[in-house]
Amino acid sequence: MIHKDFNCDIYFIRHGESESNATPGLAAGINFDAPLTKLGHEQAKLLGKRFKNEKIGFDKVFSSTLTRAIQTTENIFTGMDNPNNSFQKIPEIIEQQIPGWRGVPTEEAYTDDTMTYIMEKGRDFVGPDGESIREVQKRATNWLEDELIYNRKLCSNPTSLKVAIIGHGNTMRSIFHYIMGFDQRLIYKIGVDNTSISRFIFNSKGWSVVCLNDNSHLKTGPSGTFEARS
Repeated sequence: MIHKDFNCDIYFIRHGESESNATPGLAAGINFDAPLTKLGHEQAKLLGKRFKNEKIGFDKVFSSTLTRAIQTTENIFTGMDNPNNSFQKIPEIIEQQIPGWRGVPTEEAYTDDTMTYIMEKGRDFVGPDGESIREVQKRATNWLEDELIYNRKLCSNPTSLKVAIIGHGNTMRSIFHYIMGFDQRLIYKIGVDNTSISRFIFNSKGWSVVCLNDNSHLKTGPSGTFEARS
């Protein structure tokens, strides 16, 4: 049972620009564990400075185990002037994997027939040698429930938590679908730009949405483009 005074304020943060993001036109980056670009490091530091200026601190911080998410987390801490902060690395929130499309040009992978099939299958579409959004959603939200929102050691007490989860575009889209229950055809239409914040609150009344894709710490506006997805 969730305590009436339990409150979990979650900041979902996408990683900064990675080398794969900086190589447009591919269905999936050649290197699944691509590091951040110079710009990506700067984006994350700017986000950290924003948190410092807004006096936002976190009780728990979790990062995907992929390099770009770890580097983003470390740079956020640097921007907050807390470079030695600790965080947990979580394999369950890594990005969706589609090995058969790594390095394949977008137009070659996403033919008209393939796009029609994707729309028909929705969350159950599986790319070459990969995993579906449903599978990604299952591993990510099982972890989210066990670690935070239905963790009895936390939710059965009058606990107030502020949490940062640093991860990836498609994985976060799958989580947002789980939270909000929107039409699955909209999953890929949710903008999740580099170092953007999507903030949700969970308590005894359920979920509420505070913001989506907030990257106001950057000088550029939200892109919302297909290339920003992975």
